Amino acid sequence: MPIQILDSRIYRGPNVWARVPVIQLRVDIGELEDRPTNLIPGFTDELMSLLPSLYNHACSLGRPGGFLERMRDGTWMGHVLEHVALEMQTLAGSDVGRGLTRSTETRGIYNVIYQYVQPDLGMAAGQAATRLLNWLIYRDDPSFSFSAEMERVTRLAERLAYGPSTKALVDEAERRDIPVIRLDPRRSLVQLGYGVHQKRIWATVTSSTSNIAVDLASNKRLTNQLLQNVGIPVPRARTVEDVEEAVAAARAIGYPVVLKPLDGNHGRGVRINLRDEAEVRENFDAAFEESRAGTVVVESYIRGKDYRILVIGGKIVACAERVPAHVVGDGVHTVEELIEITNNDPRRGIGHEKVLTRISIDEAVVALLAKNDLTLTSVPPEGMFVQLRLTGNMSTGGTSIDRTDEIHPDNVEIAEQAAQVIGLDVAGIDMIVEDITQPLKDQGGAICEVNAGPGFRMHTHPTEGPPRDVARPVLDLLFPPGAPTRIPIVAVTGTNGKTTTSRMIAHILKMAGYRVGLTTTDGIYIDGTQILKGDMSGPQSAQMVLQNPTVEYAVLETARGGIIRSGLGFDRCNVAVVTNVTSDHLGLGGIDSLEELARVKAVVPASTFRDGYVVLNADNKWTVEMTNRSRGEVIFFTMDEHNPVVAEHVRARGKAIVLREVRGAEIIYIVDGRRETAVLDVRHIPATFEGRARVNIKNALAAVGAALGSNVTLEAMRNGLRTFTTSFYQTPGRLNLLEVAGYRVVVDYCHNVPGMEELADFVRRMMAGHTIGMLAMPGDRRDEDIINFSAVAAGVFDEVIVREDTNLRGRKPGEVAELIRQTLIANGMAEDKITVVLDELAAAAAALDRAKPEDLVVLIADQPEAVWEAVVQRGTQQWQEVARPRALPF
Repeated sequence: MPIQILDSRIYRGPNVWARVPVIQLRVDIGELEDRPTNLIPGFTDELMSLLPSLYNHACSLGRPGGFLERMRDGTWMGHVLEHVALEMQTLAGSDVGRGLTRSTETRGIYNVIYQYVQPDLGMAAGQAATRLLNWLIYRDDPSFSFSAEMERVTRLAERLAYGPSTKALVDEAERRDIPVIRLDPRRSLVQLGYGVHQKRIWATVTSSTSNIAVDLASNKRLTNQLLQNVGIPVPRARTVEDVEEAVAAARAIGYPVVLKPLDGNHGRGVRINLRDEAEVRENFDAAFEESRAGTVVVESYIRGKDYRILVIGGKIVACAERVPAHVVGDGVHTVEELIEITNNDPRRGIGHEKVLTRISIDEAVVALLAKNDLTLTSVPPEGMFVQLRLTGNMSTGGTSIDRTDEIHPDNVEIAEQAAQVIGLDVAGIDMIVEDITQPLKDQGGAICEVNAGPGFRMHTHPTEGPPRDVARPVLDLLFPPGAPTRIPIVAVTGTNGKTTTSRMIAHILKMAGYRVGLTTTDGIYIDGTQILKGDMSGPQSAQMVLQNPTVEYAVLETARGGIIRSGLGFDRCNVAVVTNVTSDHLGLGGIDSLEELARVKAVVPASTFRDGYVVLNADNKWTVEMTNRSRGEVIFFTMDEHNPVVAEHVRARGKAIVLREVRGAEIIYIVDGRRETAVLDVRHIPATFEGRARVNIKNALAAVGAALGSNVTLEAMRNGLRTFTTSFYQTPGRLNLLEVAGYRVVVDYCHNVPGMEELADFVRRMMAGHTIGMLAMPGDRRDEDIINFSAVAAGVFDEVIVREDTNLRGRKPGEVAELIRQTLIANGMAEDKITVVLDELAAAAAALDRAKPEDLVVLIADQPEAVWEAVVQRGTQQWQEVARPRALPF
């Protein structure tokens, strides 16, 4: 059986495998499990003949040739697939090198993980590598061609790659550790930086580029007029709309003339050195068709060489002589053959994808050859310069010679003035002059165009001369020295308490004066306003916040599922918070144990800045063990002031957030070595219900730790905690308490055993005379989890309404409800105290129907908003949402 890809995942940020973006292929190698590479005759030699650069792979041996040694000694095909997928990307131009392969619990099934730059390219390389290996082993496809496979991968890479100008800017941004987000995978629209500090580039047009300046530069008549108004030499010019006007203008200006579209670019439609009326008539349509406005500029022809001067921030940074597309005769080959030979230069590609552009053959080339008494079949003598294009644009196959060190100071001054007159931050000044080393005014030269969004490749990759670092001054312009490029990020993960803790942190930061972007399982909030509803705890939601230009601080709830599926939505965070690691979602997504779950959660603290902070629960052994993987300074929090982990940490001058009993009151303290600071009595935190909601005390401790790591003032911490409630509108589905007609109702999104234990503790502390619970558990949980969940509930509720979620997650209707019912009975609850109502809203109504004054009804909701509305409607005559729970009779 051939090698098969069973499943694939694209990790776009730090993940369980690596801190860089990787692709994971779940691969079945079948009978090859019993046939390592050394047992497949000729395989290694043939693979190396096709991909000799695999010799450079060091593999685990740590030296060139290491992977070859591994193949000769015998390694498995999943491992080979990893290296081939990496090498095919490398040959296509991607800088990748990290990978690993791991066996799974199933014989013959491997997880193949390898780095990528472009996800589509990475997937294509993995698929092509699989086809290659199958062909080498089984010869299963007679039509297979490795060169064709490599060509497909290479062409895809070229389509997806940044153009040379954008790539230069992106590379410089990454060198400076500025976050880069490609806003459109098929174009060069890129965000640099996060949130309020972000800037954007579209090729070399920046978010600082003036729209007026771009419009002026695209209007050649206005450009000439403005430059002429300040005395800068420009060609004499007129604008026309038909051929007769063009002939009249040319006659008035004087031959020879140039025709160009008023609003054209890249040299398209430009016709130069037209020497009489006949040539003007012959070439007018070519210029007219390229003008969006239907207007053509007729201007005097300036003799000289074509120079592009790059001005950034008002200062010249590079100058290049542009040589029109051409070939040089050798006395043997025809012009057409010489063009083909020239296009075989690996530096040439289609459009702007490579540093040089292939020369295309069209009517303009044929016409120019004819003008010089040549055809495509002519054989030019050796050394003859055969010009193929009238202009020196790189986009039509031209080449460049760096002249930065040769340009005369007077010409520098004129070019810089021209850029400032038009108002461009990044400008390409086209100067026509015989000798750039001499003053323009002495040669009758002129500036013929000022370009917005000029290409960089003639400067970064000149055909002759040294390359120029033109990206650096653009980044200096966008981000002056010392300017921030990132907004602070607080990432919150854990099994329980993530959402409430995230909301607490966001509220504290808001009290500190920040405009906060928050992602939670309820939605995305910007400065407290929900802009998107749903489970937004994954990497795509994080990216939405980081792309929002109004956000000053990001608080990102980071759930297990998103980490497993796609990794993190950010590269690093300033503060990581892990609330706890407890039993939930086990048996899902390949996570079968708490140890494996903890490894997933540990991706967050492992992605913290070195000078950041990691807030860990010292009362949970799995989070304590994350200390070894945490990159930032650890801040522990604990409910037990005598916790030995915290005691040792503090002795080592570490920081901790501790709940301490002082004269009968429970007070949150910040402990920093020997210095201790009281923050707040937990009774003054509404969300703790005067200390009865122990879970929210834990969440408050974690939030204080995050606030400390964020350098928030003590006053802001106190104000935030004092004003944070469990109101449905502040924390929907998290211990929302409402009084209806004399009885109390709690709506909560409790969905695992530890959560039920916390909820049961809260219910007992509420000291209600009679308790009614509405219970359910997600269908994708293990039977043992559902049984343990129900057993805890049996010990705290006097009556239970059993329901089911709308999404059964693979279970049969009524299956989970029956398991809950049986467990409740097995744990001593009378059958007549258990009612099964599968529909959630009907179940909520049934629970409320049974309530009497002084009762406590707990509704465990999968749809908290709908359930809350039902409760509110029930109490429309007289109800009061609890803002200060201590005002109620506990």
